[in-house]
Amino acid sequence: MELINSFVQAYADRITSPGDALQQQVTKLTEASHSHAHMMSSQHQGKFLELFSILLKPHKILEIGTFTGYSALCLAKGLQPGGQLHTIELREEDAATARANFNLSNYHEQIILHTGNALTVIPQLNETWDLVFIDADKTGYLDYYQMVLPQVRKGGVILADNVLFHGQVLEEPVKGKSAKAISDFNEYVKNDDSVEQVLLTIRDGLLIIVKK
Repeated sequence: MELINSFVQAYADRITSPGDALQQQVTKLTEASHSHAHMMSSQHQGKFLELFSILLKPHKILEIGTFTGYSALCLAKGLQPGGQLHTIELREEDAATARANFNLSNYHEQIILHTGNALTVIPQLNETWDLVFIDADKTGYLDYYQMVLPQVRKGGVILADNVLFHGQVLEEPVKGKSAKAISDFNEYVKNDDSVEQVLLTIRDGLLIIVKK
């Protein structure tokens, strides 16, 4: 299901500030060479992530789902001096691509890439997070959320991508494993009294969750 009118999206892309040279390079290379390039954040969403991070001024960022590194490069723009961005990627090939992209960035010393299952990696990270971005396998969203929420500071933010899941969460009943998992995740967050949240209709849906 096409959720956003293509003309509106094209207009938004035209009005939105472009990414920097490296971000644009990563986008072009991923689109040209990766069979799952659609998994990458769009220019519009990438700029949102960048500006959101700049406004939040985080010292510690966690990203679950690196892909080829585009979204991490956007989020890193808000890192404070001495801050770190930890990003986790399951697929070794994508992690290698992301690492090469990070090495070209001014933030290469602040971005720490972990390769492996996030449910195994996260407990090993003894950090308090200012900002968390979840953009990995949809069936794992609730597990990731429950695992990281205790590590998020009061007033910290969790961003969850693809929470509209191509409109499939709107169906009655919700069909498909991933769509059902996202629907369950959305309802869980909605009923979690320890947070406040707002769902933005950016691309495939972005849920902003603030810990009380």
